[in-house]
Formats: sequence, structure tokens, C-alpha cells
Amino acid sequence: MQSLLGLDAPEIASALGVPAFRARQIYDAVYRQHEVDVTRITTLPKQLRESLQLGLPSVDQQYQSTDGTVRYLLKLSDSKTVETVMMPEEGRDTICISSQVGCPVDCKFCLTALMGLERNLTAGEIVGQVLHVAAAHGLDPRDRQLNVVMMGQGEPLLNLANVLKATRLLVDPAGIGMSERRITVSTSGIIPRIVELGAAEIRPKLAISLNASNEEQRQQLMPITRKWHLKDLIATCRDYPLRAWEKLTFEYVLLNGVNDSDADARRVVRLLANLNAKVNLIALNPGPGIPFMTPAPERVASFQGIVRQAMPCFLRKPRGLDIYAACGQLKRMTSDELVQVR
Repeated sequence: MQSLLGLDAPEIASALGVPAFRARQIYDAVYRQHEVDVTRITTLPKQLRESLQLGLPSVDQQYQSTDGTVRYLLKLSDSKTVETVMMPEEGRDTICISSQVGCPVDCKFCLTALMGLERNLTAGEIVGQVLHVAAAHGLDPRDRQLNVVMMGQGEPLLNLANVLKATRLLVDPAGIGMSERRITVSTSGIIPRIVELGAAEIRPKLAISLNASNEEQRQQLMPITRKWHLKDLIATCRDYPLRAWEKLTFEYVLLNGVNDSDADARRVVRLLANLNAKVNLIALNPGPGIPFMTPAPERVASFQGIVRQAMPCFLRKPRGLDIYAACGQLKRMTSDELVQVR
């Protein structure tokens, strides 16, 4: 039986062999109304309802942070699990979702990298994370600002076809109804896929995981740089077709004594000169097996002060540190491991 998640209305009609109006009823119930139990779609005949399979991920484990963040370990149909994080804030909510099970990009400061890659997620499994959290927390982008960031497990641009299809489903006004302005995809710098992303009619905002101020430093921290060089990445960003309301985002994880000096900050300013960009700084979120330390607050402030003279520069506040839900920490930590590392 085929799962409905990830299908648009014409695909539902084709997969189920139902008329277009029936497919639209199913589509509306699943995506706009966030119905997680297909047997409750009362606009459908009972026999059809009972034959449907939604394909929503189930909760394997759930962890609640003292700051309100919730980290979900969601189980997929093949029993593999992915991380999804719900971050409530005043006036808005943010859902951090995964695009792959594990990650093939071996960034040396990231716990997820220690997992390696298990497989890509389908478009339905990507959207399913948003629908699960929306249903669990009563979220609706029509009522309150909702952001989705594809910054969980995985390198999204290595699963670009499914990421783009998921984005189309998320922004469809007849369905979930999000804005492209509220969806961000983060990449380590897969240059050909950045070009492909920029050519897509409907696409998320682009964030580049920078994390270094020169080529040699970035190769050490992000080995993928040996294939996609920093100067070529910056050139690609310079040619990227930004929309009128859009800036490029560069993310920079600060590592104590490695990439956090004032000289690094000045090099970052020179590197990003003439780009319509902003910088998000992240003081390292530590974890077992990560050979780096978090810089002191005054070091972070000095770095930010230098960059901020040239372009918008923000310090991202860590969320869910106590449950390993923060940026770079998503490694499917279990209850026993959390006890050990607190």
C-alpha cells in the first residue's frame, strides 16, 4: 500500500485510482488540516478511509528541554530514525528537520557526522516531520509565524529533488500554506547543487555553512572543501539569483582557538565583501567525540563586533543543549547517553 505523504493531489488521484475531487479532499485533510488519522477524514467513504495509509513517522523517543525545546526521535517505515526539533519562541515557532538519515559530510565539529550516511529521506518523510510537529503542538502557519529550517541530520543538497518537492508541498496555499521566506536550507557548499537550487521556481532560502576564514582552515574543519574549494563557493554565492527580499546567510561555528580570532573575523569580512549577506554565529555546542572547545563569551563578542561593522551579524542562541537538540548535536542520543553526558 502506497503512503500518501509526499504526494500532491494529482499523484494521489493516480496512486489510488480515485476522482480528482476525492484526491483534493484527501490532500486538504492531510496537508491543510494536519489530520494524522486518515480514518477521521469523514468526507470520504468509509471503505476508502480504511484503505488509506498516511505514512506519518511515529515517535520513537521524545525529550523535553528546560528551555521548552522538544527533540523528537522519529521512526520511519523501515524502522530507521531521524531527529526533528521543535523550538517555541515568543511570537513564532521553528521546526528543525532532517533531510537524510545520518550525514555523509564529515564536518569535524558535528556529532551527526559521526553517524555517516544511512539513506536519503523521501519528500514525504521530510514533510512528515513538519506535519507531526504541527499536529502535536497545534501549529498553523496561517495563525502564527512558523519557520522550517533544514538544518537537522544530513546534507540537504545531496537530496535536492526530495527537498524541493517537500518545499513545494510546504508552500502550497491549498495545503500547508507556508511562505518561502520561512523555509531555509543549509548546505556545506555543494556547488553544482547550489546552482540547481537557484534555478528552481519554488525554493527555500539558502544558508551556507562557512565555519572558516580561509581555504586551509576550511579543509581541516570541513573536508568537503577539498572537492568544492572556498573561492569557487564564494564565486557561486556571488552569482546566486537572490530574490528581492532575500539575503544569503552564512553560518559560522566558533571553535575556541581554532577559527575565532579577530584576524579570522577580519578575513570573514573580506571573504564576504560585496555579497548581499548576513552572518549567523554559533558558539560550538559540545558533545562526546568532538575535539573542540566552546570559546569564551568575550571572544565571541569580539568576533561579532568586527563582522557587524561590515554586515548584519547575529549570535544564534543555543536551544535544547541539555537534551542534545542544539545545532551540531543531532546524533540520536538516547536517554541513557543523555544521563552520561549531562
